[in-house]
Amino acid sequence: MFNAMKYRKWGVQFDAAGDARFRIWAPGSDAPRLVINGAEYEMRSEENGWYEAVAANVSSGATYHFVLPDGHEIPDPASHWQEGGLDGPSTVIDHDFAWQHENWNGRPWHEAMIYEVHIGTFTEEGTFRAAEKKLERLAELGITVIEVMPLASFQGDRGWGYDGVLQFAPQRDYGSPDDLKAFIDAAHGLGMMVLLDVVYNHLGPEGNFLQTYAPDFFQKNETPWGPAPDFNSVDVRSYFLQNALYWLQTYRFDGLRIDAADHLAGGGGEVDFLTELAQTIRHKVTGRHVYLVIEDARNTAKPMTPEEDVPPLVDAQWNDDFHHVVHVMTTGEDGGLYRDFVSNPESLLRRSLATGFVYQGDPRPSRDFARSGERSDHLSPQTFVNFLHNHDQAGNRLCGERLRALLEPALFDVLECILLLSPQTPLMFMGDDHASTQPFYFFSDHPQHDREAAIKGRLRQAEMFQGALPENARDLVQDPNDVRTRLLSTLNWRQADEEDGRRASEILAGLLAKRRQHVWPLLASEFGGGTALGSPARTLAIDWAFAAGRLQLRANLSDAPADLPPVEGEIFHRLGDINGQTGKSCSYSVLFAVAR
Repeated sequence: MFNAMKYRKWGVQFDAAGDARFRIWAPGSDAPRLVINGAEYEMRSEENGWYEAVAANVSSGATYHFVLPDGHEIPDPASHWQEGGLDGPSTVIDHDFAWQHENWNGRPWHEAMIYEVHIGTFTEEGTFRAAEKKLERLAELGITVIEVMPLASFQGDRGWGYDGVLQFAPQRDYGSPDDLKAFIDAAHGLGMMVLLDVVYNHLGPEGNFLQTYAPDFFQKNETPWGPAPDFNSVDVRSYFLQNALYWLQTYRFDGLRIDAADHLAGGGGEVDFLTELAQTIRHKVTGRHVYLVIEDARNTAKPMTPEEDVPPLVDAQWNDDFHHVVHVMTTGEDGGLYRDFVSNPESLLRRSLATGFVYQGDPRPSRDFARSGERSDHLSPQTFVNFLHNHDQAGNRLCGERLRALLEPALFDVLECILLLSPQTPLMFMGDDHASTQPFYFFSDHPQHDREAAIKGRLRQAEMFQGALPENARDLVQDPNDVRTRLLSTLNWRQADEEDGRRASEILAGLLAKRRQHVWPLLASEFGGGTALGSPARTLAIDWAFAAGRLQLRANLSDAPADLPPVEGEIFHRLGDINGQTGKSCSYSVLFAVAR
């Protein structure tokens, strides 16, 4: 766990006398100099590559930077604010804030209904303040969790955020630190939790000054996205542990989503980094609900499995398997990352809904039939975050389409019911609340990159995601560094006021009201297991047993009638012509029932 005796603090710290202590880890450099508001300070060398300088009369708003022996000026890697961007000085921030909802304690996880947001494209303004104005509408629909895509400062003024390099400084284009706090405070006042997506598996390749003076921060091997931190280093672990606590304590986020946790390599102690991260948060952030959600391509169940008298390390995991098999079954796409799900997809979907992962130690074609995943049938469904698409699944397609744009409306409506009323934790992508047709593309701000190379990179990524591309793919792909690509990805909120948008919002509000009334009480009780019943092709019949009752799903995803197993108890939702007693169903129909 985070221990001041074991770990050194990064960044600016104020002591009891009010003096500011500036610290930097630069094991690959001789002593840097510190410059505060133009005044220069010598830095004292400490052990293991640390340097320190103490300055009096430093107030909020003071700007500072470090100067390496070669004259290179660099920001503080633990800077809390970069008003001038990555190349500008860092700013000392007074984090005092007039919180209006200090007593907010969060919500139990079984009440989670997640809405994923990219601040820069959520509104035309692309700011925290503009996003704050949309929160009341989302709360009225029944959204209970806002998941914010990464905020760590990155190169340029637009991007997804997964190439951040200054982990403590919110991207300046979105607004100030106080603007972010106001956004979170407003969400809390409306009964919504806010999770932050953090990227600890790599730092972005652009603007990554650490590589020049702290090469020991990184492993020799890189991730697919950039240089990977070396978690065998105590000082590297300190940086990220301190960062996690910073977001949760200073900004009062309600939890973190850990991007690509399977790439958090390195031990460096008695436990691996993810374990230490979870233990540190549990120990240091108390008195309220705080959640950890991971993305992990290994389908690992261990972090979510409690041990005797010990809670699980993490609360939930993104379930890509559910998305992939739904996509294969409904679109017919079978290339790229979908090729592992083409064999009897309805059987795979039943398995995912009933027991969690599709791959639970099974041979996986894309990995030379090596066994992949771990058994997950013992886990409560709410530990799996399911989605029909998200930023990745839309944004890495050639044309950035949402699943809604690829399917018959009647079929998509059935899928939405399954997503929102099944016991797994549902996640929707921004705009889904009003049936947005806006594509979401990958975009960045690297004008120095070769345009043709960037476009070829996007074509390769799209092929990896969706398989073979059309002959005219080169004409369809968007240049990620063209500012228009970001504009094309920005939500058009006028659609929310159109007939289709209003209808989608009404349907969503109705489904989430039924989830609150009928599904939450079940999730609050002990889980007894999920079962996939026999049913015809392209249909689903799933029962989930809870101490408080049995939740039953019956769905026909085909364009023809089908006979399904009957249900017992109260039918609380029905779409299409489907009879719970006889099991007879028309095309594209679904029902949910509870037997108590």
